[in-house]
Amino acid sequence: MFHNNSSQRAIPARVGVGIWIVVTAILALPVLAQAHVTVQPKTAEGGGFSVVAFRVPNERDDASTTQVRVTLPTDQPIGSVQTTPVAGWKITTATRQLDTPIDMFGEQLDTVVSEVTWTATDGGIGPGQFQDFAVSLGQLPKSGELVFNTLQTYSSGEKVNWNQVSTDPSVEPEHPAPILRITPPVAEGSAPTDTGNHAGQDEQVQSATQSDTVVDSILPLLVSGLALAVSMVAVVLAWRRGRRPAPAAEAASPPSREDVNV
Repeated sequence: MFHNNSSQRAIPARVGVGIWIVVTAILALPVLAQAHVTVQPKTAEGGGFSVVAFRVPNERDDASTTQVRVTLPTDQPIGSVQTTPVAGWKITTATRQLDTPIDMFGEQLDTVVSEVTWTATDGGIGPGQFQDFAVSLGQLPKSGELVFNTLQTYSSGEKVNWNQVSTDPSVEPEHPAPILRITPPVAEGSAPTDTGNHAGQDEQVQSATQSDTVVDSILPLLVSGLALAVSMVAVVLAWRRGRRPAPAAEAASPPSREDVNV
């Protein structure tokens, strides 16, 4: 009987290729989903103060992120912008003059912070790493969204501008700008109070950041699971095709009556 040995030898190869594709997809999808600068948390209550963090991942394998510059919205000036020390980074701010002063708890402000820059003093953000840069912002608008154009500079001299805003919510641009969405205040019409004490806001942003991180990780895992299921089906089908029985013409024919009765 003739055996198709080449087809049988090809089965392990096809299975191995399928498994390699599955593993590669699982490892790559979460990285692709997180490879851009974002604001954590993504939403904040309007009308008061909030602590947010700009999460900056390093997308290069051969360079470190050495500087991050965040430009605050020009159409919605923010009266109070406070930073917190980050180990290994120097923080500088720039200001701009307003054409029309804004009211900050009864005080008229004609100068606001326009940019915040973090410059690495010790290595920066290495390949495969990310860094959170926290700021306290206030007084936030009652609703809408704040767009923060961000410039990321690498040790190689490369600069990446995260400044694109898509008009279609279902389509993400190549370099999306970090966006903070403002939800209406719980007690509409009540004036926010500034106690001058922002203690506890770091804990709030940490908790919110952890929640957003969990939510952000669910979608890549679901997609990875779907890719795994589809790939495994393809591997099984390929294995079954390799075990398909030989054609009838190749099978041994049963002995005839004349051969039996000699």
